[in-house]
Amino acid sequence: MKLGPTWYEASGIPVPARPALAGETTADVCVVGAGFAGLSAALHLAQAGLRTIVLEARAVGGGASGRNGGQIHSGQRVDQEVLEKDLGLPEARRLWELGVEANTLIRALIRDHAIPCDLREGLIHVAWKPRHGPELRAYGAHLEKTYGVPMRWIPPEEIPRWVASPRYHGGIVDEGGGHLHPLNFTRGLAAAAGAAGATIYEDTRATVVDSTAAGVVVRTNAGLVRARHAILACDTWLGDLDRKSAATVLPINSFVLTTAPLGAERAAALIPSASAVSDTKFVVDYYRLTPDHRLLFGGGETYGPGYPSDLKSFIRRPMLRVFPQLADVEIAHAWGGAVGITLSRMPHFGWSKPNVAFAHGFSGQGVAIATLAGKLLAEAAQGTLERFDVYARLKHAPIPGGRLFRTPIMALGMLWYALRDRL
Repeated sequence: MKLGPTWYEASGIPVPARPALAGETTADVCVVGAGFAGLSAALHLAQAGLRTIVLEARAVGGGASGRNGGQIHSGQRVDQEVLEKDLGLPEARRLWELGVEANTLIRALIRDHAIPCDLREGLIHVAWKPRHGPELRAYGAHLEKTYGVPMRWIPPEEIPRWVASPRYHGGIVDEGGGHLHPLNFTRGLAAAAGAAGATIYEDTRATVVDSTAAGVVVRTNAGLVRARHAILACDTWLGDLDRKSAATVLPINSFVLTTAPLGAERAAALIPSASAVSDTKFVVDYYRLTPDHRLLFGGGETYGPGYPSDLKSFIRRPMLRVFPQLADVEIAHAWGGAVGITLSRMPHFGWSKPNVAFAHGFSGQGVAIATLAGKLLAEAAQGTLERFDVYARLKHAPIPGGRLFRTPIMALGMLWYALRDRL
């Protein structure tokens, strides 16, 4: 279900349509999926001199990469204290360092390829409940002590200097965080990959990926690609290409709106820091200002195949809980998309078949980590596995319930946690 253009589509840089694949062709590496991970992989492979083909079932950025909140967070989706407990400090530190590299990589790609995606620095995490404030402050202190990362604590009385909402009980400043226009970033990655020599086919759905003695064969709705390696960068759209690894990811519908333009003064009063903001709820609210002075707000989730019948009203409710002063403001755009969530909330890397690598399940941290995943997938396709294996060593269980009952079982569990946000 798609209710009109997203704000990203309405404000996006124009791009040429790319042809569909028809017939048979060859490559060193065939990448399936033209989002952050697939395009980053294609760019790095092409820069290394490998003949690279990208197959996209719709258009570049047509999935989550072109529809998300555009926020850049430091680290992983899971808190470092949890990773330290589960994996030990050395492995947790490796994951933190990869998270730092992910943020550095995004900024380098934007700079080196002159991608016009409105990159802005600044992100804060705010405490939704009173008890979350001390917890957030302690976590920031732990990051500063253990990883040498400056994490400024914002006491509750200073929150109005950062965000004009009465709902928060303190926050911490993520110095490595920021925000951008994700569709323009994706389109810029595609342009850079093409300039480096990669070929991108749109409206080309991969249907089967087979390993052969010579490498892999990727069959599509109208042709096939013979290659030495394949990369599956499909996230929630992996489907029958690899049922086993697809079973570790649950697609959750996440929703975003933009208001009508607020004007420069009213917008600046809403978020004086101009930072992106995310909170400590299980069903996270995340928001920021756009260059044309709108509020872009993400909030609410559903766990079934459909969207709410009145999507604007559905997202407007959590927006007004945060900003009741916007009750008079028109909602200009509202849209949704599927986010791939794993049980562990850590991304799933691995091998589907010989010479077929995958990465998915970025669990809401895809802007940074999926872009890095593309680089690591490119390294793996060239035989360098050390950094890819930091993620591939993580354990992932399938979502319980099988294909038939997976979604309703997980929906019940997540609805319980969403209810706790309101208590």
